[in-house]
Amino acid sequence: MTDTPQQSAPADADDALKAELLALAQEAARRAGALLRDGRPADLEVAATKTSPIDVVTEMDLASEKLITGFLSEHRPDDGFLGEEGATSEGTSGVRWVIDPVDGTVNYLYGRPDWAVSIAAEYRGERVVGVVAAPVRGETWHAVLGQGAYLDGRRLHCRPAPPLEQALIGTGFGYIAERRVAQAAVARELVPRVRDIRRAGSAAIDLCDVAAGRLDGYYERGLNPWDLAAGDLVAREAGALTGGRPGLPPDGELTVAASPGVFAVLQPLLEDLGAWHD
Repeated sequence: MTDTPQQSAPADADDALKAELLALAQEAARRAGALLRDGRPADLEVAATKTSPIDVVTEMDLASEKLITGFLSEHRPDDGFLGEEGATSEGTSGVRWVIDPVDGTVNYLYGRPDWAVSIAAEYRGERVVGVVAAPVRGETWHAVLGQGAYLDGRRLHCRPAPPLEQALIGTGFGYIAERRVAQAAVARELVPRVRDIRRAGSAAIDLCDVAAGRLDGYYERGLNPWDLAAGDLVAREAGALTGGRPGLPPDGELTVAASPGVFAVLQPLLEDLGAWHD
């Protein structure tokens, strides 16, 4: 991508590009999901670690990213990439793919169902397509900027906002011990003020569950761009609000997604509780 100002493409060309990117993301996610679901070895082991000994990469994470980037490059060789497992390139087309080949790797390692393939496409710096496929759950979400969010073809809308004390909130925890201690302290303060808290282990699925009305809200500190790119678009296109600290977009300090009424209360509360720092 480039920061040089460019003229906008005609609306029909934009729509055609979005349709092309969506189709490619859906097919890449389908292929990677099938590889991960059907090709998972019974003796799957950790191939590497990242931020700590419990923040892991498996051989299947690497294989999935290779499959996705290879497929997309075959069809759009001039596009850029930002991938969790190292697939990073600038590209020259104005399109960049943001890829998490397995979101919820620890779930995948343990044979739990809450893991997903997450693929987002950005055009000239703006996220325009998001696809999240959860093969074991048999579900695929997608969203196109300005065109809504869908789960297996069904249009999604986030839940009507309940009072915060009746809201079901999702969250996640990092893999660095000091951060987990701080996140647990925030959760301890939050849990008496909400219906309950859920921890599934996949940020992409949690964001999509906000879109599908399975959660009233979600927050987490420490996400990377590939963790939230597709799911954030799905949540927003379903009518949810997303952000970080007040006035900021979702980022590594804090990501919040919720139906508008819950967001209006949850975001400032998380700010007060210090959910944005360790």
